[in-house]
Amino acid sequence: MLICKFAKSDFAKYPYAMVHRRRLFAGTQLHKIREDRGLMQAELAQQLSISPSYLSQLEHDDRPLTPKLVERLARLFPVEWQDFSSDDTEQLAVSLREAVGDPVFSEPFSPDAIAKLAEQQPAFARRFVELHEAFRRASQRLEMVDEAISADTPSGSRLPWEEVRDWFHLSNNYVDQLDRSAELLARSIGGEEGLLTSESMRRHLTERHGVEVLVERGETLRNFDASGKKLHVDSGQPASGIRFQIAYHVAAMSLGGTIREIANSARLRTEAARELLTIGLANYAAGAVLMPYEHFRRSAREFRHDIDRLSLLYRTSFEQTCHRLSTLQRDGARGLPIFFCRVDMAGNITKRHSATRFQFARFGGACPLWIAHEAAAIPDRVLVQLAETPDGVRYVSIAKGLVKTSGRFDRNPRRYAVALGCEVQHASEFIYADTIDVDAPGAATLIGVSCRICPRTNCDQRAYPPSDQQIEVNLFRRGVVPYELRD
Repeated sequence: MLICKFAKSDFAKYPYAMVHRRRLFAGTQLHKIREDRGLMQAELAQQLSISPSYLSQLEHDDRPLTPKLVERLARLFPVEWQDFSSDDTEQLAVSLREAVGDPVFSEPFSPDAIAKLAEQQPAFARRFVELHEAFRRASQRLEMVDEAISADTPSGSRLPWEEVRDWFHLSNNYVDQLDRSAELLARSIGGEEGLLTSESMRRHLTERHGVEVLVERGETLRNFDASGKKLHVDSGQPASGIRFQIAYHVAAMSLGGTIREIANSARLRTEAARELLTIGLANYAAGAVLMPYEHFRRSAREFRHDIDRLSLLYRTSFEQTCHRLSTLQRDGARGLPIFFCRVDMAGNITKRHSATRFQFARFGGACPLWIAHEAAAIPDRVLVQLAETPDGVRYVSIAKGLVKTSGRFDRNPRRYAVALGCEVQHASEFIYADTIDVDAPGAATLIGVSCRICPRTNCDQRAYPPSDQQIEVNLFRRGVVPYELRD
């Protein structure tokens, strides 16, 4: 055994020389990733740029992972790898890696540098991650104010539903206290897995709250008679809609105190916004009751985020399932980073959230080249698109047009589309990416957020010029639009 001896003065010269660097052994995790993906050792070794014999040694815990291999694994298998982080140091390294990967930094840090910072300077690393998160949220708030001013709407006069929309967005579309309470409630009603039926929820309302549920034809989707303790649910809805309305009342009655506490602590200007937030939180809780967090997250990974399979398992609608996927933001147990939105026939975005770098237009129409608009006109088909935003990031995006019948001839049905997507680095986790070549040079549709802020100068679909660029008009030359943008 080789023993190194240091003089006392050496501590000052080599402050980290006596620190034993923690070695990360992850043979079980590597083997599980390979089995779950159906990969041979040679195939996984090729993806990791190592030899099969080296991988075999790693899987048998004969050798530890190097920082470069940890970085590759986190990049190739981000969803699985977050569960395998063995301690706070590795979790911190993952968070630090995400922060320094922001496009605001011109050059990336090396995996070794990130690992050393997380291990040797954990306090600094945590402050850096917190600072980056504060910067990101401040940038979002600045964009909100800027867009409100650009839309001739004073930033202080946001409408109540805009306040609530922004509250959920800045909360990263995840409400931890409420989500965990809903998960416990689902288990108390439906057993260990927490999968609920309409009958179990109706029984809970009757036995715990003395409320009778009546599913019958009505003029409203849901109406509660407090004096008679009767919940009337319109039978004209799809089965998934009926279950959601019952789940809403289960959440409102069983978790009402938690919902009110969160709503009362929110920084909102008006009481109308606070009441709307209360409803939004109850809707959130209803989705969390029907699709308990950890069970749903495991199913989503197992099905590679196949919306139809998840909808069948949880007996939820396509939209409800997509919305729930966008809320999987629990620390230490995050789901696939996705964006989600709902678009009506006029192009208005009525629901939106993004855990990716993809951002939505807050005012005006979204990019006309985005697949969501086509889907709204073609219901009941899942359309897939490889899209690239002006910052060069590629996304696998899906959209499906939906029709909600009114149940009457004299009342038009509601038509809209829901869209969901992830960055191409997560394509292996997203079953819809199997239908396209995400690496083909010219395969991506070049989209923007909206024409008002899109920097592309050569777009044939541009409705009007970007607000921050000058235009040139030539009386004797005409392109698709009657002006040219100055580069």
